[in-house]
Amino acid sequence: MDSLFLKQERMLVQTSTDIIRELMNKIHWNNRLIAIRGSRGVGKTTLMLQYIKLNYPPGSRIALYCTLDSIYFSNHTLLELAEKFYLQGGKHLFLDEVHKYPTWSKEMKEIYDLYPSLQVVFSGSSLLNILNADADLSRRCLAYNMYGLSFREYLMFYKNIRFPVMTLPEVLENAGSICQDVNAQCRPVQMFNEYLHEGYYPFFTGNREDYYMNIENVVNFILEQEMPLLCGVDPAYIRKLKALLGVLASSVPYEVDITKLAGMIGLTRNSVITYLQNLNRAELLTLLYSDLTSVKKMQKPDKIYLQNPNLLYAVASAPVQIGTVRETFAVNQLSVNHEVEYGKAQGDFVVDHKYIFEVGGADKTFKQIADLPDSFILADNIEFATGKKLPLWIVGMVY
Repeated sequence: MDSLFLKQERMLVQTSTDIIRELMNKIHWNNRLIAIRGSRGVGKTTLMLQYIKLNYPPGSRIALYCTLDSIYFSNHTLLELAEKFYLQGGKHLFLDEVHKYPTWSKEMKEIYDLYPSLQVVFSGSSLLNILNADADLSRRCLAYNMYGLSFREYLMFYKNIRFPVMTLPEVLENAGSICQDVNAQCRPVQMFNEYLHEGYYPFFTGNREDYYMNIENVVNFILEQEMPLLCGVDPAYIRKLKALLGVLASSVPYEVDITKLAGMIGLTRNSVITYLQNLNRAELLTLLYSDLTSVKKMQKPDKIYLQNPNLLYAVASAPVQIGTVRETFAVNQLSVNHEVEYGKAQGDFVVDHKYIFEVGGADKTFKQIADLPDSFILADNIEFATGKKLPLWIVGMVY
């Protein structure tokens, strides 16, 4: 136990609290059982350590952070840790990487039942399915999803430029004044281009080549370790999954032909659909459907995107088309708090069954969405809004 506290103190010393993610203010930290899910590298560990550093005095032993892939758990169980921590006066237990501990859900339920005054916050992969875990935690656990940096957060993290979070209706109704505020503080087009290449994950250190290598490491970790562990994927098929991701990265937004895709990588049609859904849950892909209310159409997506533009640049084997990057960005940012559907006949995307968006360059016209109510153009390479033609970067303010 002392070794865990010592490790925590070392990690807290290295944790900066200069910049705090917006999720910090959304979590109901008083709940007895809290889950924070997200892809590897988006900042879950940092968030928990920042909360401890901000809310408990140095050297306090009422809060403890530990990661469940620690060597400590090679000869101790999670239940033993909780009991010892509780008996020594512990009140707040922060557990990282719970998906690496095989019986985490069963022991978590037992901890919840045995120690009603002990609060547990845990993090895990975006593939972590709390609702279908071995023990029923869904009624007990308050779950939150953590994503990579929005364009707004990128400006805060890397440029020290701060803007408040805005709702989508606020952005659409007040685009003119928002653009004026942003342009008064920075050159958004230049910074937006930087964001598309290197702004989504909070671990860019100034070298783009190293950054893309780290993204590839994240992808390999998800495919080689998390998907076999959490999705039951046969390790023998990992190479085919990498091939599938490579095909999609070189051709997204992919107009889906499952049979053709299956033939290209040597898998059955049903296997491809299952793997696409797993890659979507792993936050490596985003699947769009033209009708989310149709169970039949939920089986096969209408369009496939990589999850974010940085991932697209990192794994694509061919030159990336700017049109693909623009659409990937729009879907990525809008999907965090909204329901996004493939527009098919009307516009590129339909958001919340109401707003229609067409994405393009500065010269994009309203030809394809003329006279449609609640329709907007999201145009790249413009600084200011003109009527319902808005800068593409402005939807990066919604989280």
